[in-house]
Amino acid sequence: MEVISTITEMRQWVKQHSGEGATLGLAPTLGALHRGHQRLIETSVQTTNKTVVSLFVNPLQFGPNEDYERYPRTFEQDRALAAQAGAHVIFHPSVEEMYPDGRAEVHIDVGSMGQVLCGRTRPMHFSGVATVVLKLLNIIQPTAVFLGSKDAQQLAIIERMVRDLDLTVSVCPVATVREADGLALSSRNRYLSDQERVRATALWRGLMQAKESYQKGERRQAVLIRTVQAALEHEAISPEYIEIRAWKSLKSLPATIPPIAVVLAVAARLGQARLIDNVILEP
Repeated sequence: MEVISTITEMRQWVKQHSGEGATLGLAPTLGALHRGHQRLIETSVQTTNKTVVSLFVNPLQFGPNEDYERYPRTFEQDRALAAQAGAHVIFHPSVEEMYPDGRAEVHIDVGSMGQVLCGRTRPMHFSGVATVVLKLLNIIQPTAVFLGSKDAQQLAIIERMVRDLDLTVSVCPVATVREADGLALSSRNRYLSDQERVRATALWRGLMQAKESYQKGERRQAVLIRTVQAALEHEAISPEYIEIRAWKSLKSLPATIPPIAVVLAVAARLGQARLIDNVILEP
């Protein structure tokens, strides 16, 4: 497995491995890889000829008081996991390589989709995500990009960007990987203490209880949201939000959910960690 750190070298590698019938998969990550990322890589390896894993802690998607400086950077462990999963190349550029002027003057405007859910408290986050993903797509020119379903809002925005900008890449969602007790894997889970780690399972329990209620016929938003809220309150967790929105437009819904696919999403802070999770509810 090769490690490439410059855009010029990455483009040269792509040119060498492109050709008629060749397919290339990209798993874009911030690093600090876990089994969820491993699933992304393995899915790409199974469905494309070559797989590139990007490891880049993108400053554009971190707010002024967020964890950019302390975000875990674990390159050696990441390289071992990517190799084990079958990746062919790691693209590991520096910030200076990606943003030679120290910043990106031109950003992707993600519109109203970036102003709801996580976007309310992280106003520039999804613009930063979309901008760096578009840069990676332009550099690597993959056939398919593999994204985790845990980051539902991110997934919906990237899919919309690909559609609206007429990009040729296929967006391939990969199911959330969870611990045995249901906690969604996240690089930020390492911020949790042992006690907080146990309490954090309330997010998934609440979502599953609401899903069960939905499957039994409950369509009132307030009731489903209250179900999740009660599970969090049981562990003394205050949610940042619990919302139900249309999947995948992220538009608001009436009090009684219509017969369309929706996403029930939750975010909460627990100790030093910000946790998110979601479930898709389909009629």
